[in-house]
Amino acid sequence: MTGETAVPAYRVWALPGMPEVLAGDELAKLVADAATATGMPGLAHGDVLLVTSKIVSKAEGRIVEAADRESAIDAETVRLVARRGPTRIVETRHGLVMAAAGVDASNTPAGTVLLLPEDPDASARAIRTGLRDALGVDVGVVVTDTFGRPWRNGLTDVAIGASGVRVLDDLRGGTDAHGNPLTATVVATADELAAAGDLVKGKAEGLPVAVVRGLPHLVTGPVRGDGGERDGGGP
Repeated sequence: MTGETAVPAYRVWALPGMPEVLAGDELAKLVADAATATGMPGLAHGDVLLVTSKIVSKAEGRIVEAADRESAIDAETVRLVARRGPTRIVETRHGLVMAAAGVDASNTPAGTVLLLPEDPDASARAIRTGLRDALGVDVGVVVTDTFGRPWRNGLTDVAIGASGVRVLDDLRGGTDAHGNPLTATVVATADELAAAGDLVKGKAEGLPVAVVRGLPHLVTGPVRGDGGERDGGGP
């Protein structure tokens, strides 16, 4: 509208049309097909995809047989951080601190469990490269998982892997609106994107992928051997 002042804004939507993911599926192709289906806005340079880790694990064949979930948690744990009753907070081989090492026994065949992706940053990079090859667009990709938070009720999605996304926005060395120096402010950008995506993906709606549009400054440029969630996401 003429005369309106431009204000910061972005859009986020879930991507319908994703099929049940099986071991060996190429996620980039499934996402590309869903994003370009009739009536969908497609993908554009600077978009960010939020991809639920469960479908990444399924595509990578991370469903394993397990006598019980606890033994699978043991195998994925490098350090016990805290325990209350049956709940264990542990450090995984990835360096993540989370409940049950991310081992998931839901929506898997009896006698099996689903493990986290072996290397979530590499998984994100493969999806990003595949979308660049299929659609000719440079997007950021964040692999997400659900975490609890210390001393807070409820769950939220956070980033466990990323490619092409500025996962941290380090404001230290700058000043605030009143000229005061910023000495400790490092914004967890990838986690904020993950949480925004979860608002439209939901936990039980069968929508494992979301798209954020309008924040191209968070996408780090052409596909290459970029960093990811574990190393700060540098170019």
